[in-house]
Amino acid sequence: MDTGRLRNVEIQVMPRTQEDHSGFEGPLYLAETAENRRVGYVEAHDCSMLVTDSKAASGMLQRYGKMRSQALSHHATASLLEQMRGAL
Repeated sequence: MDTGRLRNVEIQVMPRTQEDHSGFEGPLYLAETAENRRVGYVEAHDCSMLVTDSKAASGMLQRYGKMRSQALSHHATASLLEQMRGAL
């Protein structure tokens, strides 16, 4: 089964034309605990950091929301990936 077709998976591509998107600093990971506490994790070239401060984790969640709004929609991403696969 194609992973992108799973109902709990949504893939979005950031267009190359979006030069100053919110994720330009690198990847970030967000999780929510069973107690509804949000935590984040970031990596850079020489360091990594677990973010447990709720205010900082909230800021990461806001950045993630902005990144999603700047990326192609789920359907536009699927279409682009299909086009790319057909070109191979």
